[in-house]
Amino acid sequence: MIKLIQHPLIECKLSIMRNKNSTDLEFRTCLDEIASLMTVEALKDLETVQTREIETPTGAKVMKTKLAKEIILAPVLRAGVGMVEGVRRMVPKARVGYIGMYRNEETLQPVEYYFKLPNIKDATVVILDPMLATGGSIAMAIDDVRKHGYTNIRCICLIAAPEGKKFVEERYPDIDVYVAAMDERLNEVGYILPGLGDAGDRIFGTK
Repeated sequence: MIKLIQHPLIECKLSIMRNKNSTDLEFRTCLDEIASLMTVEALKDLETVQTREIETPTGAKVMKTKLAKEIILAPVLRAGVGMVEGVRRMVPKARVGYIGMYRNEETLQPVEYYFKLPNIKDATVVILDPMLATGGSIAMAIDDVRKHGYTNIRCICLIAAPEGKKFVEERYPDIDVYVAAMDERLNEVGYILPGLGDAGDRIFGTK
């Protein structure tokens, strides 16, 4: 299910990212900050456990709280890497794996070339990918994560197109996909409109 996270700070930072005249640094910084803001909402239902008694500065006794399961961040290369540190700032002990894909420019379909996640099957896997366009990349990522034995999966994206939203909701009604904005449509070459361009190129300054 697609879940829209709305927040005035996210809207302001996203408008900077949409501006074609924003620098690579501005783009990366805003993506990093939005990822942190989205993490709070996307992980708000995680189970916690109390592990041991600790003492506060006032001398009171309380229980130490920690997450019940480990978190694995699974950024989709390249652009998903730009979200890792923002999420990890909120979850410092999260482990990180990688899912490598590129888009076939003729078919617009994703092609996987790399998969490596920590071997903790009961962990919560959070797939990171800024763009939910056709839904193909997220679908391949979800399928691969499941194929490797992980069952607790959720996704954090930045912007989504209606075509990708429809595809993912029909195919994965049991998986929550958090987005910061729902855009208008895809253009003839599969880019989101109004969008923000190629996220990978703008993160890494390759164009």
